[in-house]
Amino acid sequence: MSLIELEDVPGIGPASAERLREAGYCTVESIATATTADLAEAAELGEATAKKIIKGAREIADIGGFKTGTDVLIKRQDVRKLRSFVPEFDELLGGGIETQAITELYGEFGSGKSQIVHQMAVNCQLPEECGGLAGSCLYIDTENTFRPERITQMVEGLLVDCEVGTPAEFLENIHIARAHTSDHQMLLIDSARDLANEKRDTDKPIRLIIVDSLTSHFRAEYAGRGTLAPRQQKLNRHMHELFKLVDEHNAVALVTNQVMSNPGVFFGDPTKPIGGNIVGHSATFRLYLRKSKAGKRIARLVDSPNLPEGEATFMVEKAGIKPC
Repeated sequence: MSLIELEDVPGIGPASAERLREAGYCTVESIATATTADLAEAAELGEATAKKIIKGAREIADIGGFKTGTDVLIKRQDVRKLRSFVPEFDELLGGGIETQAITELYGEFGSGKSQIVHQMAVNCQLPEECGGLAGSCLYIDTENTFRPERITQMVEGLLVDCEVGTPAEFLENIHIARAHTSDHQMLLIDSARDLANEKRDTDKPIRLIIVDSLTSHFRAEYAGRGTLAPRQQKLNRHMHELFKLVDEHNAVALVTNQVMSNPGVFFGDPTKPIGGNIVGHSATFRLYLRKSKAGKRIARLVDSPNLPEGEATFMVEKAGIKPC
């Protein structure tokens, strides 16, 4: 679909196409999945014209209609798996972290969330035959957790049967943006879309988008029950835009989430993730990370559309995420 120009869509002229590209609508798929109000505002069009454009884009992109299960199965063959090189962890996720999906990691501080996303920022650059995705990474940092020194240690600690570049080459393919507010964080998804479109046809297309952490700014800026509804609406829109982006570019979305302790729980684990049902429903896979004895970490698959619940253990070492 990337070969089809916006001007090929009925109702889009050169001027409208330019405005749409400036607003981040660079592909037919992005227009086909847009709302009428958003498209009308971005291209300075009337709602009737926007509806006509969206309808034409959906016909060209062949989306919006019903498909058979066989058709979906064929499309699923495009899904790739990003491996962690911890066999137990990869097996828990059916062979690795899926593209075209949002995988959420939640847990207390020190449970290994940022360590895993650093490791995946390295692994995604490896060739597909070595368990990577042969692409580059976008890293939206909300808590100042990204450390280039950690990337260097993990590159030097890679144990794979393929040629590995230098740490400097790996760092060159990780694009970091620091989000200062929740609104800024949401705007960075638009910037991520522009960069992903730029790199689509290069030898290192965007294959991994990290948000570390997803809820930090929302939690700080929307305090109290009175702000719960607008916070959840913004979070829902944020995750919806993130999913559209990774679905369009066949990339992995990996988000970390903070937790809170439920004081009403007297038996069992009182830890629960921030964001409530909005985040729970938007994330395709949910992993709960917790610390264990002797430096071990335990990853528990809490929710998945096709995989059973289970647990896997791993170690966080200087060389990266390793088996126990």
